Amino acid sequence: MTDREFRLAYVPGVTPAKWVNVWAERVPDVPLGLVSVAAADVVQLLHEGGADAGFVRLPVDRAGLSVIPLYAETTVVVVPKDHAVAATDEVTVADLADDEVFHPMDDTLEWAALPGRPAFTRPETTAEAIQLVAAGAGLLLVPQSLARLHHRKDLTYRPVVETPQSQIALAWPEKATTELVEDFIGIVRGRTANSSRGRTPAPAQEPAPAQEKARKQPRSPAPGGSGRRGTQTGRGRKGRRPR
Repeated sequence: MTDREFRLAYVPGVTPAKWVNVWAERVPDVPLGLVSVAAADVVQLLHEGGADAGFVRLPVDRAGLSVIPLYAETTVVVVPKDHAVAATDEVTVADLADDEVFHPMDDTLEWAALPGRPAFTRPETTAEAIQLVAAGAGLLLVPQSLARLHHRKDLTYRPVVETPQSQIALAWPEKATTELVEDFIGIVRGRTANSSRGRTPAPAQEPAPAQEKARKQPRSPAPGGSGRRGTQTGRGRKGRRPR
């Protein structure tokens, strides 16, 4: 057992459990420590050595980082359950033109133009914005994982088409691409345990001692004969013709 720990940061909405479980199976001698961090702080944490790698929400400042985009999330609108949007399967930004929409300070969606009408305040966090939506003060557009994270019984959400999407990526300091980081990259990308880009593949199984000994033994001659070609018998045998 080693005292080294692989530290993995993750932003709200990301659920790293499936990758953590694979890590525990493949790298059992190195514990994995999880570091929950706000989306706005994850890059600084990586640069300061607070984590070996981290799941981030793009866009981020990539200077000094290696970044692998992984997947994009559906953008949804969070509304009270009695709002008209709750009766639809999906909406467009134009459908929200007359609604007040909160734009929290920690929003990671890149808007060319903010949807709806500006709400009376800009909440510091998404969690605060959710509270205001529950109070009936406006609506909120967020990545679907954040809507699930802040789920309330009095709220629901619906997909919004033709909107920016939040993309999740794996990032780490480019000067600290260690063997453990390579191991985790392989896990996230779905490589097998014996991938050439992961840890050293397991050596091929050596033949069992009994099998190896049998393989090296000379083949026994056929019964009744020597190691040479057997003596011909019967009609095929040549002999002297009687005089």
